[in-house]
Amino acid sequence: MASVWAFLLLLSSLCVKQSSSIISLGSSLSSATQSIPWRSPSGRFAFGFYSQNGGLSVGVWLDGRRKNDNKVVWTANRNEPPLTSNATLILNGKGVLLSIAVSGEKKFIANPNNSDVSVFSASMLDSGNFVLYNKDNHTIWESFDNPTDTLLGGQTLLTNHKLISSSSENDHSPGRFHLTMQRDGNLVLYPLEFEDSPPNAYWSTDTFGKNLSLSLFLNATGLLELINNDNSSIYDTINRCFSKEPTYNDYNESSSNNNSTVFSASLDVDGNFRLYAHLFEQNGGFHTYLLLRAVLNSCKVKGFCGFNSYCTFNDYQPYCACLPGTDFIDPLQNKLGCKRNYSEAHCKGGKANIPFYNMTSMQGIVWTTGIFYSKEQLSKDACSRTCLEDCNCEAAQFENGICRKQKLPLRYLLRDPGAGEISIVLLKVGIKSLEADDDTVLSELKLPKVLIKRKNTTVLLLLLTLSFVACSCALLTISGVYIYKFRVLRYKRLLELGNLGLTEELTLTLFSYKELKRATNGFKEELGKGSFGAVYKGSLNRGRQLIAVKRLEKLVEEGEKEFQAEMRATGRAHHKNLVRLLGYCVQDSKRLLVYEYMGNGSLADLLFKSTNPPDWDERTRIALDVARGILYLHDECETPIIHCDIKPQNILMDDLWRAKISDFGMAKLLMGDQTRTFTGARGTRGYVAPEWQKNTPISVKVDIYSYGVVLLETLFCRRNLDPNVSKPEEILLSTMVYGCLVEKELDKLMVGEEVDKRSLERMVMVALWCIQDEPALRPSIKTVVMMLEGITDICIPPCPTACFI
Repeated sequence: MASVWAFLLLLSSLCVKQSSSIISLGSSLSSATQSIPWRSPSGRFAFGFYSQNGGLSVGVWLDGRRKNDNKVVWTANRNEPPLTSNATLILNGKGVLLSIAVSGEKKFIANPNNSDVSVFSASMLDSGNFVLYNKDNHTIWESFDNPTDTLLGGQTLLTNHKLISSSSENDHSPGRFHLTMQRDGNLVLYPLEFEDSPPNAYWSTDTFGKNLSLSLFLNATGLLELINNDNSSIYDTINRCFSKEPTYNDYNESSSNNNSTVFSASLDVDGNFRLYAHLFEQNGGFHTYLLLRAVLNSCKVKGFCGFNSYCTFNDYQPYCACLPGTDFIDPLQNKLGCKRNYSEAHCKGGKANIPFYNMTSMQGIVWTTGIFYSKEQLSKDACSRTCLEDCNCEAAQFENGICRKQKLPLRYLLRDPGAGEISIVLLKVGIKSLEADDDTVLSELKLPKVLIKRKNTTVLLLLLTLSFVACSCALLTISGVYIYKFRVLRYKRLLELGNLGLTEELTLTLFSYKELKRATNGFKEELGKGSFGAVYKGSLNRGRQLIAVKRLEKLVEEGEKEFQAEMRATGRAHHKNLVRLLGYCVQDSKRLLVYEYMGNGSLADLLFKSTNPPDWDERTRIALDVARGILYLHDECETPIIHCDIKPQNILMDDLWRAKISDFGMAKLLMGDQTRTFTGARGTRGYVAPEWQKNTPISVKVDIYSYGVVLLETLFCRRNLDPNVSKPEEILLSTMVYGCLVEKELDKLMVGEEVDKRSLERMVMVALWCIQDEPALRPSIKTVVMMLEGITDICIPPCPTACFI
């Protein structure tokens, strides 16, 4: 028997050694002899020399067995030019040493940070990770810790680390864009040549928040996740932040009977972050499917087209074109930008510029950076003239009577067909090539001298003086009247706000009623209606920003209270799972609130009215979104907020299908040290906690109860109280669910849907704990989030008692 165990132990050790493909000390690769690269056990990945720009570089690639099929996923020393002579890679006790024959130069391309640690072996793993080991077989260096432009399944982009795009498809040196996992928890795309600031960002996950420390992780199934650095729990799954490609469904069909898939997320040459699936075939080759992309319109990648050029998106393809007066720097590489095709004159300013430049107009060109001067109430001609006479102005954008002057460099220009005649760009273009210096040119343009009599000169100066004085007086009078009216109106609005006690609490945009009436086209399109008013769809900035305007129509005492409660609660709460309040209007008896527009309706519509309700994964994600929103209200706000009306109708879905809590008209704000408060009964029948009817103090636990009901409805896509069912025992969802939980028959409730039983059981138990009659038995929202994420164990709850109001 002992001999059998010894044989099995020996066989196991041999298998482990074989699967790890150990590279021993002294192993080498030569570029001259085209040595076979160091491959992973399956042969899918290889480490060694690869061709680049007429030379050789060292890296890791996905090996398609045919040269043109290889995909480079990591490059060593990518800031250095390709090798043009024979070189050798040698694994020694310090790391992987690159030795260049001609120059005799030697340098390490993979070595531990601690020089006292010795390398014992290396391995090219099937994950695509090239690793170095010490004598105890512990990893002391890995390529996964030093990503270039690609993440592979199982790889993490740590906080404050970057992916940098390549220069071109055949040149893997650093390119023009980078993806940064910021310290604030936000994953953001920027152009490389400018600072990492909001004006230069062109895509993000909007996951910045309070005390977040996150990393980006690509798991083995192709999900991009933001994980918490403190406990490795999943903070958010961000595939929803991407646009699906047509080949997404093609991959699902092709991979149904094939598990040989490698996923990669690459920051590509064009600045777009994309997710790929590489499906391996039996012959060792692979087929690549593009699954997701971060930016659907490539023209919105800031820096896609270089300086002095603009981007046009036609037939789903981006094209770069030069502005008038410029030509491509390199006609073969249009993305590099454009340069002047005329000699620049020495600028004197004012009318002295007129002989040298013309102003050319273009329609539909928009951009927001580089603005150094903006003035309202100008005509197009006046805007053109002020740019022409300004030495710092290269172009001006004229839009709705506003003139915005731009200076060099002209960047991030985009042709927007929707802008039409509303947005006009005025460009300063040289009339001809000016080879002479300033003095020569001016001498040629001098006017002939004219003799004028002293008397006529005196009369002319007198007339000019009197005219100037008269015009100045008229201008001062008009300005005084305008400023007086403006300040009186502003004072009246501030006085109204002061009477409401809101002036010191809010830093939101103050709109006039006229502005909001125009933005909603006369309150034409109604989105919904509540007890005190209706919500209308509107738009700002020429239709680029959609908004939802809530107008209180019954301004009685309760309506005024709802307005003030919603202002105080929403105005100070900022979280990705709360609908954002943009501004408000307080004018005479009119009260309006301006919110971000939520394009995908409410959770109630999604669960109870949709013919295609969300699948299980989407429903659990929505439930977690709502819980995180409540967590922010209860624990992370400076002033704790009880929402008091959590229900599916008040949970809205944005364009990325992210759930956001809305309607704070019944919200109650607590003092910093206050945990309970007395208030009148409020909420919606079916979602209110039992303590509302007991005349006892209420706490944040009333929101927990409401959330428990919403969670049950979300899990099973039906209302908690539904009299239109075939069996009486099915009328109350919570009672039916509890019985199935005790009998371990929850799967019977998931008709026609495959769901992980453990996940279903966990979610159900969380909901049942939340709807306990006694507030003390209900968990805090922080505990709820931890239970939903699987961090905290859950025991079977007591049977809740139904209580509906």
